[in-house]
Amino acid sequence: MPMWNPWHGCHKISEGCRHCYVYREDAAFGTPISTTEIRKTASFSLPLRRDRKKNWKYPSGTEFALCFTSDLLLEEADGWRDEIWEIIRLRHDCSFFFFTKRIERLAGCLPDDWGEGYENVAIGCTVENQDKADLRMPVFLSLPIRHRLVIVAPMLERINLLKYLDPAIIDEVSVGGESGKYARTTYFEWVIDMYKQCLTANVPFCFHQTGSWLIKDGRRYHIPREHQHSQALKAGLNTIYHNKIQPS
Repeated sequence: MPMWNPWHGCHKISEGCRHCYVYREDAAFGTPISTTEIRKTASFSLPLRRDRKKNWKYPSGTEFALCFTSDLLLEEADGWRDEIWEIIRLRHDCSFFFFTKRIERLAGCLPDDWGEGYENVAIGCTVENQDKADLRMPVFLSLPIRHRLVIVAPMLERINLLKYLDPAIIDEVSVGGESGKYARTTYFEWVIDMYKQCLTANVPFCFHQTGSWLIKDGRRYHIPREHQHSQALKAGLNTIYHNKIQPS
């Protein structure tokens, strides 16, 4: 799956941002972790690239992960976003998804022809604790979006989402722990509780990442970054998710 990062950089707005991997990776390349540089990248028009025969480099049906080193709804990107919507319209034969902690900005950032949502776009609302869940989820559910994902990551505490989990409008709940040297601990019992909520609501569930530190059955485990996805998968909690995002 290609990562499409038309701009890079962000600024922290909530507790889930404290150890964000974007800052960590920038620091590894010499950018002070206390600063942010929000800039367009060389990949700004990535989905429109063509090969030597003038065919699309990324063929019909490609699914793009959008803005994973920033936030599509970032204020500093307001002057660039219309071009992104235009690229998504031009590549209506592909699908796109992005996650945001700024869901309250979405209504003012949508294109004029959005209607009830583009059929080939999924939007994930990130909630890291109960406070942010109760703040962001009502806004998220009130907006015209065809494909909604709830991203519980980094999961910082036990969260009750049951009153928000309408299977008619939530495509999936995805849970992950925090990674990195200073990662906060995830408790497996929190993950199990969210899994049970999704079963009760008949909403697909995904445990996508353990995080660096996981407490399970009273034991604390350190899980290297390269094993965090595979170890989450081995938990056997993922329910079948049929991709509903349909390019036209």
